[in-house]
Amino acid sequence: MLAYLLRRLLLVIPTLLGILLINFVIVQAAPGGPVEQAIAKAKGLDTRGNPVSGGAAGDMTSGGNSQGKESPYRGAQGLDPELIKDLERQYGFDKPPAERFWLMLSSYARFDFGQSFFRDKSVIGLIVEKMPVSISLGLWSTLLVYLVSIPMGIRKAIHHGSRFDIATSTLIIVGYAIPGFLFAILLIVLFAGGSYWQWFPMQGLVSDNFQTLSPIGKALDYAHHLVLPTLCMTIGGFATLTILTKNAFLDEIHKQYVVTARAKGLNDTQVLYGHVFRNAMLIIIAGFPSALLSIFFTGSFLIEVIFNLDGLGLLSFQSAINRDYPVIFGTLFIFTLLGLILRIISDLIYTWIDPRIDFESRG
Repeated sequence: MLAYLLRRLLLVIPTLLGILLINFVIVQAAPGGPVEQAIAKAKGLDTRGNPVSGGAAGDMTSGGNSQGKESPYRGAQGLDPELIKDLERQYGFDKPPAERFWLMLSSYARFDFGQSFFRDKSVIGLIVEKMPVSISLGLWSTLLVYLVSIPMGIRKAIHHGSRFDIATSTLIIVGYAIPGFLFAILLIVLFAGGSYWQWFPMQGLVSDNFQTLSPIGKALDYAHHLVLPTLCMTIGGFATLTILTKNAFLDEIHKQYVVTARAKGLNDTQVLYGHVFRNAMLIIIAGFPSALLSIFFTGSFLIEVIFNLDGLGLLSFQSAINRDYPVIFGTLFIFTLLGLILRIISDLIYTWIDPRIDFESRG
């Protein structure tokens, strides 16, 4: 097992390099980079070319349009070439792409992710600042999905074809068909003062007077704010995990070793939790790392917007729109590394649950 883990850890390096290289090429080729955005602001335009108030184009133009036409940036006509060079140096575009990529890798090897182009904060500082929202949504959503879906899936497998099985299947299919953001709007209309009852707050992770509350009051206030966004985050996850659990247990229940165990006099509970459970849970554990990472870091953008929660999902979206390259690549590196490590951890959990599994013996 040690040799297998060492191979997996060594594979992390080329995997990270490949992912970063592909995304670097794609992002660099996309128009509207930070230099072009700075040029647009200098000319008194927004990033779509529309006029904005306070434009200072007149103070920054010189040399006529002939200089601007030689620039590789859109909208640079009429601007002083020295200003363009200053912008390139400011954002690191005075170096060729290969050198920029190498410098980025060198910094990431030291876990130095640099500063945001537009927020005047370090990438790590931004992630730490936004992390509480994403951890809150991801942690409680994951716990709720697993605590409900696994017991429900087991019961559906035991009572396959019963009224309970049919009724719950109908409910989870309907839940899966409803987008999380649409469910969020429905909950706000019904329970957050939209048109009917105001049982829950509509925005934020805590109340304005949170710091003045007692410890119990803070916990209750925090839970009160999380009810609606957590429900929206979990509405689609119930269906996937419940059906996966049911099918895994159904497949194991009909195997020969279950018949043998019952023939030896074991009751249904002993067979289920002494034999079936260990084997059926393996496929569920296999999908846990990717599910955890997606719920924590990528699945909450629309929910964050609707409930005014400033988390990692919103940060990633805004960084992509603004071409904030240090944040884009810094978060990509961190989340990819976490995902790869979580997959290795899932292999360790595999062997802990079922010692018969030996990854090292695979060709």
